[in-house]
Amino acid sequence: MKQVFIILVVLISAISFAQDKNKEKELQLQKANDYVYEGNELVGSEDYISAEMEYRKAISEQPTNVAGTYNLGNSYYEKGHYDEALFRHTQAAENAISKEEKHKAYHNIGNILMQNKMCKEAVVAFKDALRNDPTDDETRYNFAIAKECAEQQQDEQDENDKQEQEKEKEDEEKDKDENDENEDDQDKKDEGDEDKKEGDDQKDDQGKPKDEKEGENKDKKGKPQPKQGQLSPQQIKNLLEAMNNQEQKVQQKINAEKQKGVKVKTEKDW
Repeated sequence: MKQVFIILVVLISAISFAQDKNKEKELQLQKANDYVYEGNELVGSEDYISAEMEYRKAISEQPTNVAGTYNLGNSYYEKGHYDEALFRHTQAAENAISKEEKHKAYHNIGNILMQNKMCKEAVVAFKDALRNDPTDDETRYNFAIAKECAEQQQDEQDENDKQEQEKEKEDEEKDKDENDENEDDQDKKDEGDEDKKEGDDQKDDQGKPKDEKEGENKDKKGKPQPKQGQLSPQQIKNLLEAMNNQEQKVQQKINAEKQKGVKVKTEKDW
């Protein structure tokens, strides 16, 4: 009997605790809804700053409050703060329970992405919105616009990629041509160095071409010229002839002198 009493007390306590929790949640929900209502009123008067404060109070009172995050996202959207709006609508989509709430959140996410020129991502968002409400004409229209925008962006991206590839190819060919030119210049330089070396080999110590020096050793008829300090064959010949002539003259003079000194015999001796 005592055990049954204890069990009943525990059950009553558990029921009482659950009822208290439910009342607390209901109270939080009521407060959150009141804040949302106040925020909506302020939005109607275009007082977005005050409306934002009320929506934040609603979220603080009940973090999973879809209306608070959704309306706060709309407030950011109206002010052009698209990043903050996207964050809040994403929260609303995650916390949404009904298909209607999910549809609205994803629809607005798609609109925000379109504002950020993220057409491909917007297509996905509008698809999610249509899954939750296929009958919404506005969502279908926005989905078509986003799809067309995504295709256009893809075409532009493909064209940019193509141009980038062509530019890279041109740069590679340009680099190759420059390398070939550098190699040709180096080959010409090497050939010039080789020719200079050969030219140097054909010069004497004084820097004159050896062929020219050898030409200096020949006369106009191509005959070899004597080296400095030496007589040419013709000079030697002329010198010998002059010496012979001189010797003949001397000999003739001697002979003449001999003729003068010869005594003529008389018929009788003294």
